Amino acid sequence: MAINWTFGRKLVFGFGIAVLTLLVIGVSGYRSAERVIESDRWVSHTHEVRTKMADLMSFLKDAETAARGFVITGDEAFLEPYRAALPELTKVTADLRGLTVDNDAQQRRLAALQPLLDSKLAVLKRTIELRRTQGFEPTYKFVAAGEGRELMTEIRQLVGRMDDEESTLLKRRHVEAELSAENTKTVILWGSLFGVALVAGGGALISRSLATQIGAAVHHIQSSSAELQSAANQQASGAKEQSSAMNEISTTISELLATSRQIAESARRVSEIAEQTATAAKTGDLTVEKGRESINGIRRQVDVIVHHMLDLGKKSQQIGSVLEIVSELAEQTNILAINATIEAAGAGEAGRRFGVVADEIRKLADRVGGSTKEIRGLIDDVRSAVNTTVMTTETGSKAVEAGAEQFGRVAAAFSQISGQVSTTTEAAREIELSTKQQSTAVEQVNVAITNVSQATKEAEISTGQTLRTAVELSHLSRELLRLVQPQLESAARPGTSDSKRN
Repeated sequence: MAINWTFGRKLVFGFGIAVLTLLVIGVSGYRSAERVIESDRWVSHTHEVRTKMADLMSFLKDAETAARGFVITGDEAFLEPYRAALPELTKVTADLRGLTVDNDAQQRRLAALQPLLDSKLAVLKRTIELRRTQGFEPTYKFVAAGEGRELMTEIRQLVGRMDDEESTLLKRRHVEAELSAENTKTVILWGSLFGVALVAGGGALISRSLATQIGAAVHHIQSSSAELQSAANQQASGAKEQSSAMNEISTTISELLATSRQIAESARRVSEIAEQTATAAKTGDLTVEKGRESINGIRRQVDVIVHHMLDLGKKSQQIGSVLEIVSELAEQTNILAINATIEAAGAGEAGRRFGVVADEIRKLADRVGGSTKEIRGLIDDVRSAVNTTVMTTETGSKAVEAGAEQFGRVAAAFSQISGQVSTTTEAAREIELSTKQQSTAVEQVNVAITNVSQATKEAEISTGQTLRTAVELSHLSRELLRLVQPQLESAARPGTSDSKRN
């Protein structure tokens, strides 16, 4: 089943075996080394405990010796070691308690040792006090009683048992350390030999398998390289033809792009002219509309004038009627004045003044009558002028109406022209936009054609490279076959000659 594995999988399998072997050896060696280090640490720990117990006994002996010297001599200078030993004893006791926290038996012994130490120190303190207060003889008797000696003996025995315990532990831990070192050596030695043998065997097996597989693959590569050479030759010729065709297409597209740009520029100018024409048409439409409004205003004014002239004719007729009444009054007044003059002449001297007044009244009536005739003549002239004006105004009103109608048609024509020009402008803009889009599209096509042409050239170059690569691949396959399977070189030569013929 391993023969069907791929090249990469076989290499991974081989390296996996080597890595796994190294990993097993490394883990085993690491664990053994940890055990050796742990054993060594416990050995050092035991030595430290024994050192602390020796220090305890040393400080206790220093305190006892100092007290004995003071008892003998009474010199306070002998108590300096005693004073220095007291805090050290407390510290060493605490250190021993911390170092043996994992050992219940030692903890029990330390618990029993602490009252003995306190009693011993209390005896020493009492001895010093007796020497200070009562002198040498009472102190000698107290010391000779042997209480301090008994306590010291018990302390030595208890510390000795603790030291024996630590000595036993030390021997056992030495043995464990030696066993761990031997196991480490065994694991490293035999693990290394087994790993070397396993890697060597796996390497040989994988090498033979890979040689067979690579030989078969090289035969396939040789046949494939021959086919690749043939295909590369065909692609090279096709790429050359495609490159020439793409050059012709690129030239045509460039000409089409120039023409499209000219059309776009012409369309832009047509659009600008159409916009200017639309603006002028809108301006003319506004002017015609204003003229139309002016004609309508004139028409309204003419109608007002006609109305006033008609009123003036009516007023002149009314004035004529009033003048007729005034003329009749003047004639009657004249007749009355004549009658009054006649009566005044008949009255003699008494009616002379009345005759003068009647004569003045007659003259005034004559003047009124003459003025009435003149006014009547003027009124007739006014009436004639009014009639003429009314006729002329009616004619002008008709002309104004005709002009208004003509202006209306002109305004309608201008509106139609403006609408057509707007439509033309929109069409010109659409043409301009379409031409720009067409120009842009042509430019994009030109860029695409250029890219395709460049890609064709690159494909032509790549095809040449592929052809050279195929030739090199054929040579490399023969060299690889010669390196991997020298015994198959003779079998590979027919395939090689076939590839050359191809």
